[in-house]
Amino acid sequence: MKYNGQVSGNETVIVIEKEGIRFNDKLLDYADVESILPINHRIRIRTFSQGELEISMLGFSYDGFWEELMDCFGNRSLESLFVDEEQIMLCEGEYTIPQGSGRGKIALYSDSICVLPQTCHAIRIPLCFTERLWLDGYSFHILMQTGEQFTVGKMGYDTKPFAERAEKTALQTKNMRENALRDTPLNEPFEEKGLFRTKRPEQYWNASFGAGCCAVELYTGEDAATYLYRFSETREQFLKKLEIAMEAMGTHREVIYMSDEQLSEKSLYLMSVNRTPAVTYLRERSAGRLIHGKNYNERLKEFLRP
Repeated sequence: MKYNGQVSGNETVIVIEKEGIRFNDKLLDYADVESILPINHRIRIRTFSQGELEISMLGFSYDGFWEELMDCFGNRSLESLFVDEEQIMLCEGEYTIPQGSGRGKIALYSDSICVLPQTCHAIRIPLCFTERLWLDGYSFHILMQTGEQFTVGKMGYDTKPFAERAEKTALQTKNMRENALRDTPLNEPFEEKGLFRTKRPEQYWNASFGAGCCAVELYTGEDAATYLYRFSETREQFLKKLEIAMEAMGTHREVIYMSDEQLSEKSLYLMSVNRTPAVTYLRERSAGRLIHGKNYNERLKEFLRP
């Protein structure tokens, strides 16, 4: 829908699109948005590259504009987090995450909880890696296996049903993942295995370790390649981060190996990296790829050799 208003004092036709906000003929991509703040019927948008923009003079269209903007910005964030599973509940509530606290949309999916703030810090919390979930008053606490903790709540009458459904969904997800992993193949010369998304057990990965290095083979039904990493942490620490990153990116393997220049040209993936710390972690440790072909086995052994 088109809206007439002002942007930083200039009369402008504003259109909210799937990928961003169009001001006359110029598109502000959501990947460039740091935060969106409503103040007295004005909307201040802080960007990474253009400073701060202010949208005003929307008149009676203000409420509709704000609702449409939040829906599109949230949906684009979900797309960048590769969320396409079944949505169970969508609520408005408060949240506390490592990047800060505030109020925004909180969604329960069949394998995750997603927090969609009015900032670039949207997150997807995978239920398969939760250690403990509990409701304390109006706050629902989520403790991860890594020790990270998130809190959502104050959703009105939805708070208790959200907590109950989240606990039930987490248990179902863990059981489903455990059963699927049991049947996941482990192919030579690899020694560790894992899944991407829990609902897709036919897509999985295998990994093999050397001294401070790891080779990962992705089984996604596409062209085969082995992804190489070097790390200074312990094997156990790297393996846990690897599991989290693989689950986060799903089968979108290109997010891991794209160069920074390539990433800057693909705004959706740029949003994905900015919203997913585990993927950033893996990108920083990337050591290239091995394409299946002549001398593949010898090259793999050479990489893993102490």
